[in-house]
Amino acid sequence: MSEPAVLTERRDGVLLITLNRPDQRNAINVDVAEGVSAALDELDGAPELRVGVLTGAGKGFCAGMDLKAFVEGKRPWVGDRGFAGIVQRPPEKPLIAAIEGFAVAGGLEVALSCDLLVAARGTKLGIPEAKRGLVAAAGALLKLPRRIPYHLAMELALTGEPIDAERAAQLGLVNRIVEPGQAVDAALAFAAELVQNAPLALTVSKRILVEQAGWSPDEMWERQGELARIALESADAREGATAFAEKRPPVWRGA
Repeated sequence: MSEPAVLTERRDGVLLITLNRPDQRNAINVDVAEGVSAALDELDGAPELRVGVLTGAGKGFCAGMDLKAFVEGKRPWVGDRGFAGIVQRPPEKPLIAAIEGFAVAGGLEVALSCDLLVAARGTKLGIPEAKRGLVAAAGALLKLPRRIPYHLAMELALTGEPIDAERAAQLGLVNRIVEPGQAVDAALAFAAELVQNAPLALTVSKRILVEQAGWSPDEMWERQGELARIALESADAREGATAFAEKRPPVWRGA
């Protein structure tokens, strides 16, 4: 019996999600997309899980869509989560990408669906779709111009040539650079930092940061207030203040 296309493992409040097609460079087919979607449902649905880490088995993160399956008419979309089971509706909870080797084409679009990126030195990031008669329509053309300079986003799209993780970090696209082979450990350590914080504060903060791009100046304070109130009026907010006054670690309830 073959191994699942996506593996999950729970580690102290963190869900480690691994794309598990190393012999196919973790290319995304329907099985991967459904596995990722199910893993994100698990992450959001389990109160004891607070942060996710997404990585790829083998030598690289993900080479994008499985082109063999594409030619056969198979499309790796899942419900309202879209391509790869993530790009149109990522999880509500924070998700960290741990990238080794390469994240190209749809693989970069999966990484861009994460909230924080950890990458090993020398990792290649790019959208080579134009070289194959395709278009990076799973989020890269929408997200890259908001995260890196416009003309560089245009260069990546039109030339199809990648940049390395070091350059991506200089541009602010990658949060942390690590030595090859250390991306998962570094991402798990990063996740452990987040897990120390209040769960509601994490999800509400993420939601505000994601949604504010669509708010007009007239509505942004009202919309932020509506969301922030979820955390500010919670038991965890009282616990955080009490724990600070009592000089002890807080005990979060997620409510």
